[in-house]
Amino acid sequence: MAIKVAAVGTGNVGRHALTQLINDPRFELTAVWVSSESKVGKDAGELAGLDVSTGITATSDLDAVLASGPECVVYTAMADNRLPEALEDYRRILAAGINVVGSSAVFLQYPWKVLPDEMVSPIEQAAADGNASVFVNGIDPGFANDLLPMALAGTCQSIQQIRCMEIINYDTYDSATVMFDVMGFGGSLDETPMLLQPGVLSLAWGSVVRQLAAGLGIELDEVTEVHERVPAPEDFDIAAGQIGEGTTAAMRFEVRGMKDGAVAVALEHVTRLRDDLCPDWPQPAQHGGSYRIEITGEPSYALDLCLSSPNGDHNHAGLVATAARVVNAIPAVIDAPAGIVTAADLPPITGKGLYAAKRNSLEGTL
Repeated sequence: MAIKVAAVGTGNVGRHALTQLINDPRFELTAVWVSSESKVGKDAGELAGLDVSTGITATSDLDAVLASGPECVVYTAMADNRLPEALEDYRRILAAGINVVGSSAVFLQYPWKVLPDEMVSPIEQAAADGNASVFVNGIDPGFANDLLPMALAGTCQSIQQIRCMEIINYDTYDSATVMFDVMGFGGSLDETPMLLQPGVLSLAWGSVVRQLAAGLGIELDEVTEVHERVPAPEDFDIAAGQIGEGTTAAMRFEVRGMKDGAVAVALEHVTRLRDDLCPDWPQPAQHGGSYRIEITGEPSYALDLCLSSPNGDHNHAGLVATAARVVNAIPAVIDAPAGIVTAADLPPITGKGLYAAKRNSLEGTL
């Protein structure tokens, strides 16, 4: 029997999640929540960009979504600029006895010692009261810096450092809110954007550092953060808008987990809006961008993860991967014990049921 699932959010990640929920026979869509009144009343198929009519129309009423009887909610609504509201959404969904998988808020990947207890406790209490589970993941924070590095670490005899990197050109990332309001691209270098306010990087990616440290069985002394920004040499356009000469066009930051004066675990992002910017910074393994895991130990590892898609570029592929990571986890999360669950708590998500052979002109030939 298909699992009844509702979708909350139909943005950059949400529309890809919605596409899978409509097309994947493992799931039955019960409702769709949207934040924009202009989307209210539209069919889920239209919101996903599909040429199908599902009969499920979008609503901005979360109570109506919960009343549709889902076993799980896929939560991809924007949380960066509405954190209290997002956490309250999670609390309400879990308290109603409904499991949640989500791509935001990212620190719920591993919130302990990242969020204050007063922010984590209501989520944990709601999960206990509703006997429901919540799993927040994606690609980064997500499988590129929890599942993959932990798997590599499990083949080492000793480890001095784990470093997870995102090295990506964001020029095709079409979200003005994220690019301009959150990350500060196109803004003055004299002003500090939301992302670079003291403590925000550690809030956003501290979950990665804390979870890897827990996997290593170490107690970090502290988590620190550093960043660097570089201005645009002239005016140019990206998918989200215009970048003016002298405004922020490249950014590099690290969140560091410190132990005994050394960097034990690091999360590093190298973000450009043009390939020719900052040539001395780390370069991706493929055009556009890639993820990299570096483990210094015995043995040492360097693993490059390159995403692509027949339907778009590396940024498109990353959005699809983020959506699929949480959607494919739904059955395991429903079976998991109540509470906040992490990648370390779930069995391997293997892609069971996803194989779909494509016929081509070479089929049947040697």
